[in-house]
Amino acid sequence: MGKFKMKVHQHWLFMVLFLPLSSVLCFSELSFITEPSDVTLLPKDPAVLDCQAHGLPPVTIKWLKNGVKLAESEHIQFLPNGSLYIPMIEHTKEDSDEGFYQCLSQNKYGAILSQRSRLTIASISEFVLHPVPMVVTEGSLARFSCAVTSSPPATITWELNQKTLPLRTERITVLPNGVLQIHNVQLEDVGQYRCVATNIGSHLKSREATLTVHQGAGPKPRQRPRIIAGPQNVTVSLHQTVVLECVATGNPWPIISWSRADSKPIDVYNAKVLGNGNLVITDVNSKHSGVYLCRATTPGTRNYTIAAANLTVLVPPSIVERPESQTRPRAGTARFMCQAEGVPTPRIMWLKNGEDVHLNGRIKMYNSKLVITQIIPEDDAIYQCMAESEQGSELSLARLIVVMSEDRPSAPRNVHAETISSSAILLAWERPLYNADKVIAYSIHYMKAEGLNNEEYQVVIGNDTTSYIIDDLEPARNYSFYIVAYMPMGASRMSDQVSQHTLEDVPLRTPELSLISQSSTDIQVIWQPLPAKVSRGRLSAYRLSYRTAADSTVTSVELPQNSTEYLLEGLQPDTIYLLRMAAATRVGWCEPSAWTSHRTPKTSSSKVPSAPTLQLEPLNCTSIVARWQTSQQSVVVQGYQLCYHEEGQPEQPIIQLHAQTYTHTISGLDPRRKYHVKILAISQAGDGYQTDQTISTPGCVSARDQLAAAPPPPAHVTVLASNSSAVSLSWSRPTFPSGKAVTYTVRCTPVGTHNASAIRYLQTTRQRVMVQDLDPNTRYEFVVRLHVDQMSSPWSSVFHHQTLPAAPSQPPTGVRVSLIEDDTALVSWREPIERNVVVTRYTILYASQKAWITGRWQILQREGSHTMALLEKLEAGNVYLVKISASNHVGDGPFSNIVELVHLDEFSHWLYQAALLSDGLYHIDQRSMTGIIVGVCIALACIVMCALILISKGRPRKSSSHKVIAVGAAEGPHAGLSLPNEHHRENIEALIPMISHHFLDTKGEANMVINSAGPISSKNQSKRWLLFKREIGNPAETSLYEAGKTVLRYEEQLGSAPLPPSSREIIYGPYRSKSSHTSEGSQETGDSGHYSNEEMSNPSTSRSSRPESFGSVDGPTAAELKQSFEVENEEMLSLHHSAPDASHFCCISEYAHPALHTSQAVAS
Repeated sequence: MGKFKMKVHQHWLFMVLFLPLSSVLCFSELSFITEPSDVTLLPKDPAVLDCQAHGLPPVTIKWLKNGVKLAESEHIQFLPNGSLYIPMIEHTKEDSDEGFYQCLSQNKYGAILSQRSRLTIASISEFVLHPVPMVVTEGSLARFSCAVTSSPPATITWELNQKTLPLRTERITVLPNGVLQIHNVQLEDVGQYRCVATNIGSHLKSREATLTVHQGAGPKPRQRPRIIAGPQNVTVSLHQTVVLECVATGNPWPIISWSRADSKPIDVYNAKVLGNGNLVITDVNSKHSGVYLCRATTPGTRNYTIAAANLTVLVPPSIVERPESQTRPRAGTARFMCQAEGVPTPRIMWLKNGEDVHLNGRIKMYNSKLVITQIIPEDDAIYQCMAESEQGSELSLARLIVVMSEDRPSAPRNVHAETISSSAILLAWERPLYNADKVIAYSIHYMKAEGLNNEEYQVVIGNDTTSYIIDDLEPARNYSFYIVAYMPMGASRMSDQVSQHTLEDVPLRTPELSLISQSSTDIQVIWQPLPAKVSRGRLSAYRLSYRTAADSTVTSVELPQNSTEYLLEGLQPDTIYLLRMAAATRVGWCEPSAWTSHRTPKTSSSKVPSAPTLQLEPLNCTSIVARWQTSQQSVVVQGYQLCYHEEGQPEQPIIQLHAQTYTHTISGLDPRRKYHVKILAISQAGDGYQTDQTISTPGCVSARDQLAAAPPPPAHVTVLASNSSAVSLSWSRPTFPSGKAVTYTVRCTPVGTHNASAIRYLQTTRQRVMVQDLDPNTRYEFVVRLHVDQMSSPWSSVFHHQTLPAAPSQPPTGVRVSLIEDDTALVSWREPIERNVVVTRYTILYASQKAWITGRWQILQREGSHTMALLEKLEAGNVYLVKISASNHVGDGPFSNIVELVHLDEFSHWLYQAALLSDGLYHIDQRSMTGIIVGVCIALACIVMCALILISKGRPRKSSSHKVIAVGAAEGPHAGLSLPNEHHRENIEALIPMISHHFLDTKGEANMVINSAGPISSKNQSKRWLLFKREIGNPAETSLYEAGKTVLRYEEQLGSAPLPPSSREIIYGPYRSKSSHTSEGSQETGDSGHYSNEEMSNPSTSRSSRPESFGSVDGPTAAELKQSFEVENEEMLSLHHSAPDASHFCCISEYAHPALHTSQAVAS
């Protein structure tokens, strides 16, 4: 007996488990073996649309056209296998068989609908683009194009003088999109061109266009490459052929190359280059989508130009997450998931037994999910998820089986609700009247009472309570509730519904502000009303507060609750204003928003572009789409500048956009964050008025309404190499399952900075990056995050690194020397003006004038903490020169400008002034003082003689310009020698090679020049030094210096003949000088001679000995000079140069040397 009962129980258990499963198995047999597909036919052709289904018999098949069921007739016939047959296609204005067809298969379990099939009748419309006449030069390029609307796409061919052209030759290329290119046009290409469009239905010919060819007018000049027909943005369907045209001109002919903007390789199997640079891709698929770059480069140079085009491949819908069949008890809840992909994004629709699902309070759609609550027997059916777009449709099916139970409890009774707060409601009820002891749980269902398609929420609690507090509600909203009691074999009916309203609360946040300036003294503040979810009640007022960035005084304005804009007037031009807003309900004010900055425009007489109208829209949780428009205005917009930043974070780099761009996608953002976006237009007159706007990104939600898991951050951030201004970083990619492209953002921040502009962001696709232009000896913190599939990881762990120190690049400033005793001077200075540069040592070089001439500097060194030093044992009657440099363990910095310490009697000071020249200090030998005295006497005598001669002649003199003859200087505009007429040939021996007017102290860096008249500054020359006024033009010139050179001055009337080659160049040949650097703060001092170390010897600071240009110390003898002057005299006399009789020479001794006196005596 026991075995019999066990067999009975096993039988019932088998029935309970197998019957629902058998239903699912039987339903799964209802499916399509063949579905109709797209077809293109000619009028009066027969058509067959196949459809075969398999399932539990009997299976019936019906047909629908454009969603309407078809009835069988002589024109439309249903075949026994379920296919549709049309004997003769009709295509008239009254009736046409063109349209969308679907078949419907049905058995006792339900019905399913097939995919959509399109029947198209072949046709060609009129040409939308005809070829136009062209006039070109022989050897250049000619291009014709035409376009036609055709179904199916037409094949384009070209005719010349009504004869078919070949599709491709060495010079002729016919592209599939209807473009004809003729390279290296010849005279025989002249004629009438037209294109012919052909498909299965018919063919059509365009109008003819004349090609005229002119002969070239000689060789062409070199021209940079220019793209005359670049690629265009194109959208194609899957498996089609796309043409990206690129035609460029230039001299020489440029080379065309192609690449992708995302650096991905171009598909070499499906892509080929047609003609001289056109890219043709056959059988396109989704991986071919992207931005393609055409680059035209001049051969052998870096001259190029680029054109870009976006290729979009349309992909039919594909269901990636299919719904699953479910078995649910009566009053239960069923959820069907469905996700689809495609380009464009497909629309999701749900069908029940082949018809659209009727949505109501029980059956709702949330995005693409179908939710059926409080299931009833009529819900037992076959459900289909249909993903549909212009590229087609795909369907996936699932069945809902409803299990019935007779022994069910009655519904819970006396349900009532009570409001507790702005987010909580207390729900209470009584137990069911029947079978209450069998209740194992209660299910509380609630949803918003207002609006359509509100999502229903469910909470399950135990059977030991009859009350529950729901505390995740929105403020100031009306909710409806009902309760269901559950037992092991099923659920009760739903209880009566009750509604209750939550209390108001302060607004969750403030409105997003948009700031626009239409003039230099106003700001237009615009905002959108807060949504009910954010306002949390009825708004009663807004409060707008503003102040300047430099002033803490805040001005507030309260505005009525229905306001959406306000104009701030009477503001200051070119001033940064900070604005924020708060909103209030009857409960109180919310927290004000963060300050938003906006700069009012500058006052300008020129007209600049007005502020664009900006519209921001979240694309997803990590991307924002910015769209803008500009009003019609006379100012030509040359481009746009867009920048953005997260609230409380520094601004990102400015994004430059083209003038024809009106939308931009900002990606790589964080979910649930507020961002500030600014945009302005740029014109030739300057930057236009700016528009500021804020927007918050939504939260990331996965397919199952769960927060998307962010990818892990990069790890093991390390430094590969570092110097004083650059750091090379590397990191490792975290392990996570993703086959998509990964990009990285590196943030570099100086530790302790409060300057937002000092924070830098770098984007890269590699796992290393070089961060450059850093400050030396500065501690930085580096963090890295990755971006994949529109999601961003958290920042990595902070990695600190300090850049290496650098040698000082600036000299000490404020160098001053003052005499504090008869033999002691105090020199003081300030440290170099450089950030983060440590100075460990200062080097002071000082020397008397005589010692400096022989190259003997004395050296003092002080620690980096000292900024003054004593110069001792100074001799009275000398002029001392002082300069200072800063150093550290990395290297030495440049020296400061030379500072003079003059401690002389009155007569010695006058002689010192007579020994200086404007651009540097010249070499003076040991007998300089005596030579200067003798030279000055001779000069005075010459001046007196010249004055007597002029008085004796008594003629009026014409104004003349002064020139300096630099005999021997073979460079510069004054390198030649202009000889006077025959009357002055007796003075030819006086034309001795002299020192150049720009000979610099390249070793000692003295910024002065010595001449017989005194010191002359190179930058601020006195107007009284007319002798050298015309000689300060090229500070880079240098010249040989030899002892005993003479400076000559003569007057010459304007319009004289150009100077012939100098005698120095004639005698000794061309002179090649070494450049002297006069830049302030040269790294080397290197004065000639040797240092005299009195305090601290530093042999490492010694420089090379006397430069070659200085020649011998003793100088040439008088005999040698005389001989050289005689040779020069003979060469010069052979030249003829006419000058006015009034021209004369005036000799001024440059140097006191015995040989010089000898030569001057001979000359006289």
